[in-house]
Amino acid sequence: MPKPQQGYICTVCGSFSAKYNGMCSGCGNWNCLENYTESSSPANTRPKVSGAVPTQVDEIDMSEESRYKTNISELDRVLGGGIVQGSLVLLSGDPGIGKSTLALQISQYLEDQISVLYVTGEESMRQIKLRAQRLNIANDNLYISCLTDIDVIISTIREYISNKFTDTENAISNFHNPGIVIIDSIQTMAVSSSPSLPGSIVQVRECTHILSSLSRELEIPIIVIGHVNKDGNIAGPKVLEHIVDAVLYFEGDRKNSFRILRAVKNRYGSTNEIGVFEMRETGLHEVQNPSAMLLEGKPGTVSGTCAACVMEGTRPIFAEVQALVTKTGFGTPRRTCAGFDYNRMALLLAVLEKRIGYSFGTMDVYVNVVGGLKLEEPAADLAVAISLVSSLQDKEIGEGVLFFGELGLTGEIRNVSSAQARVKEAERLGFKKCIIPRQSLSELDDLSKYSIDILGVSNIRQAFEALKK
Repeated sequence: MPKPQQGYICTVCGSFSAKYNGMCSGCGNWNCLENYTESSSPANTRPKVSGAVPTQVDEIDMSEESRYKTNISELDRVLGGGIVQGSLVLLSGDPGIGKSTLALQISQYLEDQISVLYVTGEESMRQIKLRAQRLNIANDNLYISCLTDIDVIISTIREYISNKFTDTENAISNFHNPGIVIIDSIQTMAVSSSPSLPGSIVQVRECTHILSSLSRELEIPIIVIGHVNKDGNIAGPKVLEHIVDAVLYFEGDRKNSFRILRAVKNRYGSTNEIGVFEMRETGLHEVQNPSAMLLEGKPGTVSGTCAACVMEGTRPIFAEVQALVTKTGFGTPRRTCAGFDYNRMALLLAVLEKRIGYSFGTMDVYVNVVGGLKLEEPAADLAVAISLVSSLQDKEIGEGVLFFGELGLTGEIRNVSSAQARVKEAERLGFKKCIIPRQSLSELDDLSKYSIDILGVSNIRQAFEALKK
């Protein structure tokens, strides 16, 4: 019989070392090595497992996957129509952003469909009850369990489904078929057979693999809540994205009431959709018209403010872009962005200086997107450039004017997708003028049927001239 291997294992990355070192050679962290002894079970005692029988491709059932409607339209939009049976969904975001609140609200809307098992390792049952009362959640099919051992959780779910509990053995014997399981959070779960601490990469990945196998075996959806740490990838959701079926990120500032739910991975739907929520005392509330919300309170007689339009999936989203250009009091001017890419702003400033002749070399430049929205689509380039020049010259743009288009290095305005959807939404919101790339005019059928003035431009200089018309 071979001698069991002894040494030290890193609780962060799982690297093995025969000798004790203060720093782990795998991840570079200090004081993270723990004593480890390999199991002495001989390899030849493992049971023989027969191979699985392959299935012919024509015999695979292609019936439409069953989905559970959460009755939260913003969440269903992001998920692609609802929660798919047998799927593993990762709900992640910064601590305190509203992940647990959303998970608990899902159980309220699923009351008439399936039962919900809420497993928490961070809070007690009384704390969950207090939050449920604050959110006005009254669901007879919601069951709470405070567990951290993943093996115990798996055993509990299997026993419920196999109806092993009776009325005399368990007080909740009527809960035999959990339709959905919520794990809050994956960083608090642990496998007893692993020597790593809860929250380490080894534990997080091992627990997620076990939950993934369970969801497919029992055909029940599982929602896993994961926190984002400072790096976003050490023991965080980044190491789990290849395991789960869908990854939902909660974005927004905790000091701001608005939250944006974005899908960065979805095997059952699009990854371009977003959901907009507002955090109130009674929980998260849907924002059915995010464009009107983001443009609410937009000043019309102030320079440096402009309306931009970006596409999030099939939905056009309007946002207010604010720019402030002022003379610097230091040798090196400051550049600050909030909601817009910093490098993209530097590129736009270089184009405006080279192609138009505006000088920003001695000016501090600040760009802000109101409402906490992040403008990642290049279609916002034209609106940001217009707001920068408006603040530099201290000239207001005027009310009811919309811009969208990508700005190239030679100053040209390039075409963007979904021009017709953007123009129709601008018309619905009451805009009076829309300045778009000239190539986008071909996507519009008949300009006379629109009640909004549509002007096509080829370069940034023509965009400034169109404002005077």
